[in-house]
Amino acid sequence: MSPKFLAGESYGTVRAAGLAHHLQSRYGMYLNGVMLISSVLDFVTGEFNEGNDLAYALYLPTYAAIAHYHGLHGDRPLAEVLREAEEFAERDYLWALARGNRLTPEQRAATVARIAALTGLSEDYVDRVNLRIEHIRFFTELLRSRRLVVGRLDGRFTGWDPDAGREHFAADPSMNAIMGPYGAALNHYLRTELNYANDLPYEVLTSRVHPWSFKEFEGAHVTVVDKLAAAMRANPHLRVHVACGYHDGATPYYAAEHALAHLPVPAELARNVEFTYYEAGHMMYVHEPSRLRQSADLAAFVIGEHA
Repeated sequence: MSPKFLAGESYGTVRAAGLAHHLQSRYGMYLNGVMLISSVLDFVTGEFNEGNDLAYALYLPTYAAIAHYHGLHGDRPLAEVLREAEEFAERDYLWALARGNRLTPEQRAATVARIAALTGLSEDYVDRVNLRIEHIRFFTELLRSRRLVVGRLDGRFTGWDPDAGREHFAADPSMNAIMGPYGAALNHYLRTELNYANDLPYEVLTSRVHPWSFKEFEGAHVTVVDKLAAAMRANPHLRVHVACGYHDGATPYYAAEHALAHLPVPAELARNVEFTYYEAGHMMYVHEPSRLRQSADLAAFVIGEHA
């Protein structure tokens, strides 16, 4: 009879959303809440595949946030930059991408200029990539003039590549920055606090789980939006907390907004979804102010106090 919550981060959000539905439909276990941290519920929102222009638009506000952090928007407030980027992404940008070669030279030039201004990239670069900025290319290109690359998991981090002319960075500097502290913290906790000693290496992230099986999605893109919605319709008391980092280049906040805005649920259930935003990245809790605020936000969600 205790309250029951699931928390998932990154690809764990796919699992949390799917598991919420599975627990209800298979075991009659109804949850009180699901916490989605740096979520990706619909993979089409983040896949830069041929013919899928949606991802380019949904990543644009994150590009703008990262450019802002690195001083490419002057002293403009971040909220103002994001508002402009979101308005452009949801209207003019998608329209321009859909027009393809039907854009007039004037329309194309105006679109190039707007994308360049928002992302901090040069107009020449935006024009050469045909208005479509793939995310790893962005992280490699943004600070090329400074001989730096920016992080994917957290665009606030910077690092060096062995070749300043490379198209795709050799490594994610934000991943490099956290691997050592993560491994040290976990091993210290296991050995010192839990008194558990094991010489197996701690896999912060591993390729051993690959290839993932998505056989139930054969011929379609991976999405659990429908499963989360089904769980909410069956259990109208199920609440959903979505935590987003503005500088998260792996699971952009605007893509999360897009996915949750397309939940097939009535308006009264849509109100069960709440968003929180942090001026950090994919693991927003590595930023101390964000960690403290997120701790309070999650506690408020669990005890039922909506911010």
